[in-house]
Amino acid sequence: MLSLSQLSHCYRHGNQEPMTLCFDLEVSQGEILAVIGPSGAGKSTLLAMIAGFLKPDSGTLHINGQPIHQQSPADRPLSILFQDHNLFPHLSVFDNIALGIHPGLKLSPTDKAQVTAAAERVGIAQYLTRLPEQLSGGQKQRVALARCLVRHRPLLLLDEPFSALDPALRQDMLTQVASLAREDGITVLMITHSPEDAVKIADHCAFVDEGRIEVCGPTRQVLGEASNERLKQYLGR
Repeated sequence: MLSLSQLSHCYRHGNQEPMTLCFDLEVSQGEILAVIGPSGAGKSTLLAMIAGFLKPDSGTLHINGQPIHQQSPADRPLSILFQDHNLFPHLSVFDNIALGIHPGLKLSPTDKAQVTAAAERVGIAQYLTRLPEQLSGGQKQRVALARCLVRHRPLLLLDEPFSALDPALRQDMLTQVASLAREDGITVLMITHSPEDAVKIADHCAFVDEGRIEVCGPTRQVLGEASNERLKQYLGR
């Protein structure tokens, strides 16, 4: 469903030697893939190239067999859930969700029903008239998740969206994302610093180090066996 072939970007910092990050990756339809690795390893660069925020220097990127590496971020068949929920403070919860359907909030009765249904699925139907400032951190992320759902995109990117939440709430949100993704057949790529989060919901896990995917496979196998020395160091073993 998601295929990266030699997708690369070269960073140049002053007089330092340029660093090239290059990724090869295959993710199946409906799979949840966790991407872990130390800070500065290239996880954010990987996500930025998939999302279209960073133009690759070379390589290809396909979603459902279609090349998208030349498309603008808005045209790509994906949604992103950030750590910063990116809600508009002057808009109600209903309107913040509805932006996922139409940026001008021009909604048909069917569209409005979709907004309400998405809010119900993530447990915030009772807050549709509230402003974001009247919500807790977890409730704001539920609004952002509902906005992703109404877009009906086949790929969902998670950029550590729940890392600022309390552990119990983070685990609850991860469980909900996994459940909703499987109900809708959505493929998920999750950037995380937490191996525990990967074990909880990810079918497969990829370890990124120095701009490369060094290990990729079933989550419990990758994290349980940890034969790669850099991965063992990252896991503290």
